[in-house]
Amino acid sequence: MVDSDDSFEWESDGEAEPTSAPASRNMDAAGLSTLDPNGRANGEAPPNSLVEVYVGMGFKREMVVKGIEEIGHNDSNALLELLLTYKTLGDEAAGNCSTSGLIPRSTEDDDDFDFENWDGDDDADGREPNSDGSGREDFLQEMSEKDNKIKSLVDMGFPEDEANRAITICGVDAALSVLVDSIYAAQAAGNCSYMNPSEYEVTDRGFDSFGRRKKARLMEDSKKKMKRYGGGAQGSRAPLDGYHGERMPLPHPMVGFNLPTDRLRSVTRSLPKQAIGAPYFYYENLARAPKSVWMEISRSLYDIEPEFVDSKYFCAAARERGYIHNLPIEKRSPLRPLPPKTIFEAFPHYEKWWPAWDHREQLNCFETRVATPNQIKQIECALARTSNPPPITVQRYVMDQCREWNLVWVGKNKVAPLEQDEMEYLHGFPRNHTRGVACKKRYMCLGNSFQVDTVGYHLSVLKDMFPNGINVLSLFTGIGGAEVALHRLGIHMKTVISIEISEDNRRILKGWWDQTQTGTLIEIADVKSLTNDRVESFIRRFGRFDLVIGGLEGEQPALFYHYSRILKAVKSATTRI
Repeated sequence: MVDSDDSFEWESDGEAEPTSAPASRNMDAAGLSTLDPNGRANGEAPPNSLVEVYVGMGFKREMVVKGIEEIGHNDSNALLELLLTYKTLGDEAAGNCSTSGLIPRSTEDDDDFDFENWDGDDDADGREPNSDGSGREDFLQEMSEKDNKIKSLVDMGFPEDEANRAITICGVDAALSVLVDSIYAAQAAGNCSYMNPSEYEVTDRGFDSFGRRKKARLMEDSKKKMKRYGGGAQGSRAPLDGYHGERMPLPHPMVGFNLPTDRLRSVTRSLPKQAIGAPYFYYENLARAPKSVWMEISRSLYDIEPEFVDSKYFCAAARERGYIHNLPIEKRSPLRPLPPKTIFEAFPHYEKWWPAWDHREQLNCFETRVATPNQIKQIECALARTSNPPPITVQRYVMDQCREWNLVWVGKNKVAPLEQDEMEYLHGFPRNHTRGVACKKRYMCLGNSFQVDTVGYHLSVLKDMFPNGINVLSLFTGIGGAEVALHRLGIHMKTVISIEISEDNRRILKGWWDQTQTGTLIEIADVKSLTNDRVESFIRRFGRFDLVIGGLEGEQPALFYHYSRILKAVKSATTRI
């Protein structure tokens, strides 16, 4: 395996070769009467060299030609704005919208920005025309999987275009929880790709603004489409893998029961008798999971209300999560040293190239993938062809991309994704924690991990309670975020039984454990193999479990039922022994 951790190397996009330019008419030199208002001979094709410039920026040739026919090529800023509008609205916009302000009849989401898949495969336009179709079976299977994922997301209440976009970005193999997180992240960022044609401002030069989706309208539309919650047909158990139901009402600000900087606010809560004391349990899930999902998780965990926290109050990146636990909430303490809370505090070297019109102070929630080289190229070319500062339309396009992909400024008009070690730092992991697995998988592992500083703040109450160390049962916690948090708190882990399906995650945790810990680590790949009898045998061997911690990062939501089952087995065995 080649380790490319020191520098992120872009892979080939496999871009299709541009098609031949439309042939110019063979005509005599044009007189004044044959010139159009743009100073071009009527019917004359635009200069091929100019077309190639915009094709190189990622725009389709037909779109470029149409744009030049509409407004000419003397004003490069205006032309670029129009091309970006075409691309945002879809291919039909190039044929339906004009400088007169005609609104397109429809917007096709599939024709928006070309989000290449993770491996940078060729576009459909770049396929060989005489392909023998040997991959047809795989293609049909992938399409069937995609259709099933779209149907599941639509059943959850999401619009079909947003579901399709999330699958395009995250891949067909992405778990539903990842797709849901991607949709909510795009909505929170006000992604222009999800807007309706009626939301665009029309001027006499076409579409001058990408427009903004009003948050109230977004919430109202979503509520209308989520009517499935509370249906009697589901019985007493809501299907976690279906994500049916209205959205969970979330607090604002999302600060949980308290913050390290908020000592004056006092929150008290009462727990049911059967949930008080060890074994302590701690379960994390997406904050924006539907209400029915949270109700089912809460019902299975003694009807405890979730604590909703956005990690932006603990580090320089947002991460909205909910936690159901029976830990005390008094006398919490933050991990030391305190992490930086802004981008420039974390990475001061980026400030040199940061444009004044990029007002971000923190990053968005991390995805499991990063922007492709083609997306980076489009941004840089768009900026290179405009003035400084660029037009508002270009600024909005660039900022939408920067927010969605957490891009940072590394040079003049040059953006790039965060490096893996930078993501490790923001998540609270030690440097090179994920090193040793493939570059792309490092991003995936980190995108699905706990934020260590947030979790550590909640777990800090255990330090005084267990001065001699604890036994931990860790379910679906990825690359060891909980274990790293306990270690940074100075809590000795005598035994950790870790259940994790990903071989890469297990290898990362094992490597870290061997370097830092003296206790016993037992890794189990299949949660189904952790039967109730096996749980009891572990307790007889190592003593009772003091903490049962888990989360659904990147896993199937239905796995929560295993967490609930295992927690009950732990409590039952502890009582008997």
